[in-house]
Amino acid sequence: MKIALITGVNGQDGSYLAELLLEKKYYVWGLIRRSSNINTQRIDHLYSNKQLILRYYDLTDNCNMVHLQ
Repeated sequence: MKIALITGVNGQDGSYLAELLLEKKYYVWGLIRRSSNINTQRIDHLYSNKQLILRYYDLTDNCNMVHLQ
């Protein structure tokens, strides 16, 4: 099983990378930065894919990154 962790999956580059890896049968853990303005329009078409797991994160919070599960 191939797994990829993508920070900023809802950004331009992250969304293209997620789409490519999902086509190649990867499991993709997509990390979305917590903010007041949630913008997921670039990955809305990927929500139905069972191999995509989305989580909110904060890179400055070590405990948050350790407990992503």
